[in-house]
Amino acid sequence: MPSTPPTRSSGIIRWIRRNLFASPASTLTTVLVVWLALLAAPPLVEWLLIKATFEAPNANVCREAGGACWAFIAEKYRLILFGPYPYDEQWRPLLATFLLVATIVCSGVKRFWSPMLLVAWTACLIAVAVLMWGGILGLTHVENVQWGGLPLTLILSTFGIAFAFPFGVLLALGRRSRMPAIKAMCVGYIELIRGVPLISLLFMSSVMLPLFLPEGMDIDKLLRAQIAIIMFAAAYIAEIVRGGLQAIPKGQYEGAESLGLSYWQQMHKVILPQALKIVIPPLVSTFIALFKDTSLVVIIGIFDLTQAAKAAMADPAWSGFGVEAYIFIGVIYFCFCYSISRYSQRLERELTREHKASEAS
Repeated sequence: MPSTPPTRSSGIIRWIRRNLFASPASTLTTVLVVWLALLAAPPLVEWLLIKATFEAPNANVCREAGGACWAFIAEKYRLILFGPYPYDEQWRPLLATFLLVATIVCSGVKRFWSPMLLVAWTACLIAVAVLMWGGILGLTHVENVQWGGLPLTLILSTFGIAFAFPFGVLLALGRRSRMPAIKAMCVGYIELIRGVPLISLLFMSSVMLPLFLPEGMDIDKLLRAQIAIIMFAAAYIAEIVRGGLQAIPKGQYEGAESLGLSYWQQMHKVILPQALKIVIPPLVSTFIALFKDTSLVVIIGIFDLTQAAKAAMADPAWSGFGVEAYIFIGVIYFCFCYSISRYSQRLERELTREHKASEAS
C-alpha cells in the first residue's frame, strides 16, 4: 500500500501553528494581541496618515486638520538634524555624518578588516574634524558650542565606543590580574563608576572637573562630556569582557602557556578572540545603550538630537507638535539601533559557522 505523505515541515501555515497557536496559552495571547492591534490601528493610522498634514504654510492648517503635522518636520528638520550649526554651512555636518556612517559600515565588512582600516578611520576622523570646525581650506570656523543634532550624537557615540572598548578590555584584564595593586585599582574604578548614573558623571565633568584644574586651564564642555561617556561605558564593557574571560575553559589558558607565549600573546592570540565572541550580544546591547544614552548630554546644555528637537518645538509659531518631533527622532534612533542589532546577529552566525568549520577540519 502507498504510504501517507509526510506532513509539511515548513510553510506559512506550519509556522503560524507552531509559533502562534502551539498551546492554549499561546492561542489566547495571540488573540489578545490581535484584538488590541485592531483596536489601536484604525485611530493610529487615521492620525498618522489619513488626517495628517504634509504641507502647510502655518501651524493653523495642521490644527484644523486634526491629524499629525508632518509639515512641522518639513519646516524644522534642518534644525532637528543639525542644531544651531550655521544654516548656510549645514552641508558640512551632513557630509561629516555620511563619512562617519560610511566608515562604520565598511568596518562591519570582513574583507575590509586590515591595517588599512585604521588608516581609513584616521582619515575619516581628520576629515570630520576639519568639516565640523573649519578654519582651514577656506571653511568658516565654527565653534563646537554650535554643533548639534545627529552629527554630534554620532560623534559622541562613535568616539565613546572607540575609546571605551579598549579601555574596558584593559580594565577586565586588570581585574583578573594576579598583581594586587592593579586588581584593586581596576575593581575600585569599575565598582565606583557602575555605582553611579551617567547623569551624575556628566554633572561632575561639567561642574566639578573645572574646579580641580590648574588656574588658567580649561577643558571644553563637549570634551568633558565625551570623557564622562567613555569612563561610564568602559566600566560596563569591562564587566562584560570579564564574564567572557571567565567562560573560557582553564585548558585554553594552560595550552596557551604551554606554547611559551607571553601573557599579552596569550590574550591577543588565544584568549580574547574566544572571550569576545562569547560576549557579542551583551557588548552590542551596551553599544546600543551608549548610543541612546548620549541624549543625556542635554542636561549640561549640549545640543544633541533630543535638545535640537526641543529647540524646534520652542518656536511659538509651531508650538504643540512635540509628538511629531519625538516620533521623528525616535525613528532615527530606531534605525541606527536596529541596524547595529541585526549586524551583531549576522556576525555571531558567521563566527559560529567558521568555528564549526574549523572544528570539522
